[in-house]
Amino acid sequence: MSATQAIQTVLVREVLTLLRSRSYFVLVAGVLTVSFGVLFVGEGPEVGYVPAAIDLLLPFELLVPAVAVALGYRTITDDARRGELEVLETYPVPAWAYVLGIYAGRALALVVALALPLVLVGIYLATQSPPEPSTLVAHTGIDSPALFIRFIGLTLLYGLVTLALALAVSALAWSRRTAIILAVAVLGLVIVGVDLVLLRGFGTGWIADQQLTAALAASPASAYRGLTFETVLFVALDTETGYASPLASVVGLFVWLAAALGVTVAGVERRRL
Repeated sequence: MSATQAIQTVLVREVLTLLRSRSYFVLVAGVLTVSFGVLFVGEGPEVGYVPAAIDLLLPFELLVPAVAVALGYRTITDDARRGELEVLETYPVPAWAYVLGIYAGRALALVVALALPLVLVGIYLATQSPPEPSTLVAHTGIDSPALFIRFIGLTLLYGLVTLALALAVSALAWSRRTAIILAVAVLGLVIVGVDLVLLRGFGTGWIADQQLTAALAASPASAYRGLTFETVLFVALDTETGYASPLASVVGLFVWLAAALGVTVAGVERRRL
C-alpha cells in the first residue's frame, strides 16, 4: 500500500466512523444551538455580519477548542488499544501517512461541525434588514458578508490547530484516562495557559511593551482573537488597528499546527516500536 492510498484509506475510515456516531451529530447540533443562541441573545439594534462576529468571538474562543479536542483526543489511543496500529505496521504504512489520514478525516468533520452552523448564521443574517445609515456612521468601514466569511475561515484555522494538539495528546496518552487528563490540559493551555504565561512575562518585564503584540501571537487563542480584530472587526472600531500582528499571528498558528503534527507522528512511531 502506497502512502497516498494509506492516507485515503484512513481518511475514509475516520469519516465513516464519525458518520456512524450519534455523538458527532449531537456535537454539530450543539454548535448550531450555541451559534444561534448567542446571536439571538446578543442581537441588539444592529443586525449585521460584523455585529454577529463580535457576539460570536468570545463564545467560539471557548467552543472551538472544546469541539476539536472532543473529535481528536481519543482517536490514536483507541486505535492502539484495539491493536490497529500493529495491523497497519504489517502493510507497512508510514507513521506520517497514518497521522495525515487521521488528521484529514477528523479535520473534515471539524470543518463541517464549525462551518455549517456559521454558514447558516450567515444565511439568516442575509435575510435580515441591513443596519440603518445612522448606525454605520460609527463604523470605519462597510458591513459585508465577506467579513463574516473571513471570520469563518479564521475560526476553522483555530479549530484545525487545536485538533492537531488533540491528536498529539491521543498519540502520547497510554490510556483513555490519561487521554482525558491530557485533553483537559490542552484545553487549559490553548484557552488561557499560554496567555497567562505571556501576560506574566509582560508584568515582570520579560516582555517589553513594544513586543507584547507580537508575543501574543504565540498563543493560539490570542492569535485567533487578534486576527479577528485586525481583519474582521476593525470596521466596527473607532480606534486604529494594532491589536495584533497579523503576520506573526498566522505564523504562530502554523507553527503550533506543524509542531503538534510532528509530535503526533513521533508518538505513533514510539507506539509501534
